[in-house]
Amino acid sequence: MIVDKLQQAISASLKKLYNIDAAPETITLQTTKKEFEGDYTLVVFPYVKAARKSPEQVANELGNDVVMPELAGFNVIKGFLNFVVSDAYWSSFVTAHAHDDAYGLTAPVAGSAPTVIEYSSPNTNKPLHLGHIRNNLLGWSVSQLLASAGLNVKKVNLVNDRGIHICKSMLAWQRYGGGETPESSGMKGDHLVGKYYVEFDKHYKEEIAQLMAQGKDEETAKREAPLMVEAQSMLKRWEDGDPEVRELWERMNAWVYAGFDETYERLGVGFDKIYYESQTYLLGKELVQKGLDMGVLFRKDDGSVWCDLTADGLDQKLLLRRDGTSVYMTQDLGTALLRHNEFGAERLIYVVGNEQDYHFKVLKLVLGKLGFDWAEKVYHLSYGMVELPNGKMKSREGTVVDADDLITEMEQTAEQMSLEHGKNDDLSPEQRRHLYHILALGALKYFILKVDPAKNMLFNPAESIDFNGNTGPFIQYTHARICSLVRKGVEAGIDIAAAVNLGTALTDKEKSIVRILHDMPATIASAAQNYSPAMVANYAYELAKSYNSFYQDTHIMREPDANLRAFRLQMCTMVATALKNTMNILGIEVPEKM
Repeated sequence: MIVDKLQQAISASLKKLYNIDAAPETITLQTTKKEFEGDYTLVVFPYVKAARKSPEQVANELGNDVVMPELAGFNVIKGFLNFVVSDAYWSSFVTAHAHDDAYGLTAPVAGSAPTVIEYSSPNTNKPLHLGHIRNNLLGWSVSQLLASAGLNVKKVNLVNDRGIHICKSMLAWQRYGGGETPESSGMKGDHLVGKYYVEFDKHYKEEIAQLMAQGKDEETAKREAPLMVEAQSMLKRWEDGDPEVRELWERMNAWVYAGFDETYERLGVGFDKIYYESQTYLLGKELVQKGLDMGVLFRKDDGSVWCDLTADGLDQKLLLRRDGTSVYMTQDLGTALLRHNEFGAERLIYVVGNEQDYHFKVLKLVLGKLGFDWAEKVYHLSYGMVELPNGKMKSREGTVVDADDLITEMEQTAEQMSLEHGKNDDLSPEQRRHLYHILALGALKYFILKVDPAKNMLFNPAESIDFNGNTGPFIQYTHARICSLVRKGVEAGIDIAAAVNLGTALTDKEKSIVRILHDMPATIASAAQNYSPAMVANYAYELAKSYNSFYQDTHIMREPDANLRAFRLQMCTMVATALKNTMNILGIEVPEKM
């Protein structure tokens, strides 16, 4: 790519003219601002002191010394050196890559150590909701992004299938369920179990209120409420292997897994391996015992086990309760070791909300204290919360936005919007249903993923599915429009694959599109380095926006110059490929007809 060549040439010129040692990769080239002539700009101020000349002198001397066949010239605005790329380079670049279906993507290196990415990590006491959707979409997209940048990626899910929250649903179902099942109720299994998680909370609050009315303070009432005492007892019985508790646990979890699988399929996400907390917490307990033996953990008088992290700027962290039952940290220690040993991972990435920032600081510290030198490979991809116009969601109070309901609502909205815009008149009923589904998911995924992961976001379904503006459907429609145009070109007998020798200069809008296309590999590499699908999403939008601006006032099929017509169709083909590949990183399917 020309940016790499420019960096190398500038590096050589700096050495030749001023004896400045600047490695090519340290030389920053910016896209030239629209108000100036040029394609790439070098800011020369960092080199002025060593060169002992004015910024304008340095810029002009460098411009004259950097001679490349790809360049048509340069100009200097104070300390800014603007390089002008030749139209011949841009047109040959398009011709060379127009039919490369993998343009912008890098194949993984065979045999390389994998990057293991954990996402989803649901609890089996409730269905997936909007918060889980951001987690799943971010985890899947980051996996796709890293794979597109050449990394070997393994996608994993840790199902939190045991613990006090699970026992709450189990106990409530025993008390109030009357033998209800997914089959008898007509409910998805995860929805049914979630119903009893809410039911537990309702009755638990009633018991707390009764105890407080008897004179107990709130904390004591929460601890001594009969439902909570029985749920804690059920958890102890589960860890002791009680057959009755284990049978109920397996039955209700099976309902949930079937529900999860259905939702994952609708979302278009999946995993290479699924771990279960019930199968990793014992290894975590072994590590806790190892820490005790090493003297890096300590046991309090009540029997609970802790790690003192005060010297690390944190506090004391509980690793085993006084009754010997484990906590989240216990199983995370076991899972991390298991995962590292199984995969020989280059990095262990956890896609988890920012409310768990402290948890993952502790995980790395405890792993390090246990003697694992790979603890530094643990990386927490922290992301902000999803909020709605009416505020935050609470699972135990039943105020969440259910993932299944949201997808269905989005599909219905996509159908209505498509009918209003007349975008499905020539499609069969089956094609229409598929179109509504991919438009709905395109709207949902794009709206969520275009936001920087670290930021909190407000999700507005109505805004997300607009066919205009910075939305998934806008980009999907742009792709379909290009596919229609290319089909017409093929039907007209235009040889789109032929080499083009342009005799005319490119327009500003053509150059804008080609420059954006040219930047795609670098954009994906930078997005992967920053774990940011948002960079890819906004790249796709800029490309689609630039293309639509070009399309509105440029003749393509009616262009009389055969070479120019073929070039423009090649460029259109390349734009379609770039949109397809970038949207695929986001997990979004782009239609060829709308």
